[in-house]
Amino acid sequence: MLKRLLGRVLIRTDGWVDRLYGSKWNPLYQSGALVVLCLAVMLVTGLYLIFFYRIGAPYESIVRIEGQPWGGRWIRSLHRYAADGAVVAAVLHALRMFFQGRSWGPRALAWISGVFLVFLLYVCGLTGYVMVWDTHGQLLAAEGARLLDALPLFSEPISRAFAGADPMPSAFFFMNLFLHIAVPVGIVIFLWLHVSRVARPVLLPPRPLLWATVGLLTAAALVLPAALGPAADLLRLPGDVTLDVFYTFWLPWTRSVPPGMAWLAAGVASAVIVAVPFLTRPRTDRRPAPSFASTRLCTGCEQCYTDCPYDAIRMVDREGGRGGKVALVNPAACVSCGICAGSCAPMGVGPPGRTGRDQMSRVKEFVQRHPDPGEDIVVVGCGRSAAGAWAGDQARRFLVSCAGNLHTSVVEYLVRSGARGVLIVACPSRDCWGREGPKWLVERLFHEREAELKARVDRRRVRVAHASAFDQWSLEEAMDEFAIDLARLDAPVGDDAVEVETECDLAESAAPHDPSLPRTEHTLDP
Repeated sequence: MLKRLLGRVLIRTDGWVDRLYGSKWNPLYQSGALVVLCLAVMLVTGLYLIFFYRIGAPYESIVRIEGQPWGGRWIRSLHRYAADGAVVAAVLHALRMFFQGRSWGPRALAWISGVFLVFLLYVCGLTGYVMVWDTHGQLLAAEGARLLDALPLFSEPISRAFAGADPMPSAFFFMNLFLHIAVPVGIVIFLWLHVSRVARPVLLPPRPLLWATVGLLTAAALVLPAALGPAADLLRLPGDVTLDVFYTFWLPWTRSVPPGMAWLAAGVASAVIVAVPFLTRPRTDRRPAPSFASTRLCTGCEQCYTDCPYDAIRMVDREGGRGGKVALVNPAACVSCGICAGSCAPMGVGPPGRTGRDQMSRVKEFVQRHPDPGEDIVVVGCGRSAAGAWAGDQARRFLVSCAGNLHTSVVEYLVRSGARGVLIVACPSRDCWGREGPKWLVERLFHEREAELKARVDRRRVRVAHASAFDQWSLEEAMDEFAIDLARLDAPVGDDAVEVETECDLAESAAPHDPSLPRTEHTLDP
């Protein structure tokens, strides 16, 4: 119940942000790419800061960085805000995958590797705060040592190093610096693992959104520089310390409970998060079946192999003594998006019940139920888009599982059956459940990608709109614009629009005869 409620909140938020920015630039759809962008900003700014950091005088080196006239302070703030932004974007990305049901099955590896990515991000951020060695860093290091002492890792309690009897050894700051530099290597490895099961991963947001994000982070760094607390002093207990809401929010709670309880809570929470792919997996009878390929119909064109967003199809040698290749689906990697069905001209591949042939059977029944569609626009849409929640005439709606699953023969059949127009409603291009459905749909309809919409179809009667489930405004706007364009198309134009007698009458009435000029009469000889 709670999951369904929060999922509706997410859908409505998507719709409002679409209304504000447009679906193409909605930052919520770019959450995963924004994580990578923030990591890249952290890397660039970190390379600058590391040149001025000194292990022997950590706090003093940060003060010198803050005092640089042109760089320093705002670059350090940009480094900090990019780290905060990475956490926010990662949490948003995880929530979207969870509520959209994109965390189980073949996507389980992406979820689990994403959990480890967030863990490494936190290790990198926490070591960065300790490297500053102000009161915040001292409090964080002391609490971390207390928690680590509860584990059988060290022969002697490391908390003794913070008792103040001796100054902190340089090896402590060297270890933090080493971890802060080495952990990003692990982040790169897990990022590769995170996208290893998808074809053509998109790692960065569109260029306008990229530069807008960098600009906002830079403006925040210039206007509101990150605060630097007083220097750490082991002979004093830290007073009022300003915590980072994204990285050290847990400090007040862990300091008030025994270390064992803190570790138990962290372990249970981590286990539940890692187990999400198994806890949210639907029952066997409710899981969509993976695609299959008919060896009898497959021509070996490799289009389904090329278009598959999850590399779930490979080409193998045809059996039975026949030469050439044939498509073979790996069920363990298939998410049942059905995009392969839209790419197969002979309609020989796709999930059961959603191949091109199945769609043709459905659309023929649809036309038989509405034998005179010439007055209407037929809405063909993805069930997860605004078409699925459309409150208009349901008799004019034909739903598919994904816009990329739609076979162009369905569109051709509707147009040739007399539909006034076919409006295809797809999810926003960066929020497709099958990743690349809207992209391949447009290519097949208007750019002759296999299986393309045939040239005999009047493409002026075909339109594609992108609208999320709650973005009914974009759907209604697209329908109104399409209706206007169809009205112009249906109106007579050119020579057919000219009524000869009317034109002549208008010409005579508009240009009366001048009495000073002789009247010329034309007669026909008998």
